[in-house]
Amino acid sequence: MPEFTILCPGAFDYILNKTGNMLIRYRPQEVCCVIDHDKSGKTAQDVLGYGGKIPVVSNFNEAKDYSPNAMVIGSSSQGGRINEVYRKEIIAAIKYGCNIYNGMHQFLNGDPELVTLAKKETVTINDIRCPPDPPHFPKGSWKKRKAKVMLIVGTDCNTGKMTTGWEITERLKKRGKNVQFVGTGQTGIMLGGGGVPVDAVVADFMVGEIENAVDEVNDQADLIIVEGQGSLTNMYYAGVTLGLMHGAMPDYMIMTDEPGRAVDVSNNKMVSIGAVMELHLSLMQYFKQSQFLGINLLTYKMDEDLALKEIKRIGEKHQLPTTDLVRFGNDKLIEHIEQELL
Repeated sequence: MPEFTILCPGAFDYILNKTGNMLIRYRPQEVCCVIDHDKSGKTAQDVLGYGGKIPVVSNFNEAKDYSPNAMVIGSSSQGGRINEVYRKEIIAAIKYGCNIYNGMHQFLNGDPELVTLAKKETVTINDIRCPPDPPHFPKGSWKKRKAKVMLIVGTDCNTGKMTTGWEITERLKKRGKNVQFVGTGQTGIMLGGGGVPVDAVVADFMVGEIENAVDEVNDQADLIIVEGQGSLTNMYYAGVTLGLMHGAMPDYMIMTDEPGRAVDVSNNKMVSIGAVMELHLSLMQYFKQSQFLGINLLTYKMDEDLALKEIKRIGEKHQLPTTDLVRFGNDKLIEHIEQELL
C-alpha cells in the first residue's frame, strides 16, 4: 500500500491544498504526513477538522521519519508552475526512493534533471495532467448510450464539485448501485483511478475526450458521474464547463454553491443559483433534455444553525433536495437520485 507524503509548502488549508485534502479525507490510511513549513507541528485534524493525527512536518527530511514511498503534490498554484521550494522537496523525495505524483500543468517528465535522477533511483514520475495522445474526436456516441450520466456543476470554482460527485458515488455504491466516477481533474483522477485532465486538453478535442472517457465506462452501469470543473458564469473557466456539458451530455445535473460568496474567483459578482441552473438547461435543450436532481452546498464557513437554515431556504426556493453532504449528509438527496434511476 502506498504511504504518501503530501507536498503543499505554505498552502495547507481548506482550499489551496485541494488534491492533498481529498486524499486525507477519503484515503487517510495511505497518508503518512503533510509537508508545510507554515503548519509544522500541527495535525491534519488541527488544520482541516478531519484527518486525525496525520502529522504536518516542515520538509521532506522530517517526512523521512514516517517512511513514505510516494509524494503527492497536494496544492496547485494558478498556472500550475513548480517553484524552487517545491523542486527542492521533490528532489529530496526522489533521492529517498519515492514515486512522484504531480497534478501541476508543468510536467516533471519534461525536466531532464528529474528524469535522470528518477531513473537512477528506479522511481516513477507520474504527470496526472498529461492529456491523451493521440486525441479523441467526438462521435456522438451519447445518442446510443444506455447508462445514465450525471454531471456535477457549480456557480463558481471551488464550490465542491469533485467532493459532491465522489460523495454521491460512494453513497449510492453503499446502496448497491453500480456507479462509476469519471475524474476530470488531478484530484478526481487520483481518487477514482481514471478519467481525463480536461483543463490540459486542447479546446478542439475537449468534447471528444470527455465523450471517450464516458464511453470507456461499462455501459451497464446504473449511473456514470462526471466530475465538474469551473462554471458557466466564471469568465476564466466557462469554456471548460461547456466542453464538459457537450462531452458528457448529462441526463442529470447537481448544482453546487457556497452560500454567502459575494464575488467569484474572477472577481465578478456571483450569479444566483437559479440563474445558473436556467443557463445550463437552456444550453442543453438543443441536444437533449436534462434536469437538476439536487443542490449541494459548501457551508464550512458558516455556523451550524445558519448553515441548516440556508439549506432549508435554498431547498424550498428551488424545490430540490438540498444539503451539505460532507457536513450533514442527507438521505433525501441520495434517495431522490436513486428513485430517478428506477
